Amino acid sequence: MGDNILKVGMISLGCPKNQVDAELMLAKVKNKGFKIVQEPGLSDVVIINTCGFIESAKAEAIEEILEMAKLKEEKRIKKIIVTGCLAERYRDQLAKEFPEIDAVLGIAKNNDIVEAINSVILDQKVVSFDDVNDHDMEGERVLTTLPYFAYLRIADGCDVRCSFCAIPDIRGHFRSKSIDSLIKEAELLAANGVKEIILVAQDTTNYGMDLYGRLMLPELLKKLCEIDGLKWIRILYCYPERMTDELIDVIANREKIVKYIDIPIQHSCDNILKKMNRRETNADLRNLFKKLKDKIPNVVLRTTVITGFPDESEDDFNSLAEFLDEVRFDRLGAFAYSEEEGTPAAKMKNQIEKQIRLDRAEIITEQQAIRMAQDSESKIGTEIEVLVEGFDKYAECYFGRSYADAPDIDGKVFITFDKENKPEIGTFARIKVEDVMDYDLIGKYICTNE
Repeated sequence: MGDNILKVGMISLGCPKNQVDAELMLAKVKNKGFKIVQEPGLSDVVIINTCGFIESAKAEAIEEILEMAKLKEEKRIKKIIVTGCLAERYRDQLAKEFPEIDAVLGIAKNNDIVEAINSVILDQKVVSFDDVNDHDMEGERVLTTLPYFAYLRIADGCDVRCSFCAIPDIRGHFRSKSIDSLIKEAELLAANGVKEIILVAQDTTNYGMDLYGRLMLPELLKKLCEIDGLKWIRILYCYPERMTDELIDVIANREKIVKYIDIPIQHSCDNILKKMNRRETNADLRNLFKKLKDKIPNVVLRTTVITGFPDESEDDFNSLAEFLDEVRFDRLGAFAYSEEEGTPAAKMKNQIEKQIRLDRAEIITEQQAIRMAQDSESKIGTEIEVLVEGFDKYAECYFGRSYADAPDIDGKVFITFDKENKPEIGTFARIKVEDVMDYDLIGKYICTNE
């Protein structure tokens, strides 16, 4: 009987917000009685939940589609369903250019994933879309993260319309979930053993404006801090302009909110920021980061920047590099500008040669690596708190993260131990840092903090 159960695999690409969509779909698949398998090549139906934000993300999604198409040709899998941002962005074009795909679902059709599976198994082709603003963000999830942390998507869509970004066209207008809904979701996560929740949206700082007429992230954070079982609350994707004094004070004064803030700035030169349709200036950014460092001791700041935006001169790039060195972000990602069709920036004159864009991103990345190495070395001999997430049997040590590290984008802490004194997975441990390995710290277990 068990051998006849349809096996479904999921490949989810891109950001945590997309991962939450995958988790919502997996719950529907599971509740229908299908078997979820970890290895897509062992499934009957593979769902590829794509990202389509920038050129590299699109290339990765297409590579996965081609790889699954090869497995289908070899009869190792039967059907391929494509969902997510790439599906939403290219719609019928995707189905026509890749005949191996059996179904293409837009983001607002994620709720129809079971019906799509049933249809493709009957050899019926499915290409289905709806108004992306009707995308349902509610529902049961099958967590695909490690057991002790989970993403809490507080909103979707975006109304900022940066000139380089296609997200508003792909994901729709900014739409917040209600505070009541989010508190219930977070309470359920905590009851199931989640110790850290990570707030995500296209712009977390805009939370609540559409529902309540004012910025409500501070209020949401206060209520989340009251949930028993949660130890860490982390905030990603903050917009600089909306880092209000009220929000900064809440972050500074609530113990459960980790002092880690992700604020993508994209650039630091006023002329480039204006072309990007960003609302802050170089002076605004300097004032903000000074205020954050003054008000929140030991704050960890992460940002992302874009190199090679149209009209970015050598002087503009050098100014950006100098700004990053002055502010000294703890974590940083640099991306070469990608011309995205349908965006105002793609139509701008003075597009920078692609290799120059890539070279500039590499320079920023190398400079950041030097700063991070210096910062990591300075931690040797100090004690830090780490959420213990697992055991590496090859290295014969435990691993986890400090408050300074968001999962999947930052580093890890590897934990050595004595046989008679070792940590327990899922607990918070006190670690003494003894060495550095690339972006990761190595430390010895002292005791459990709980």
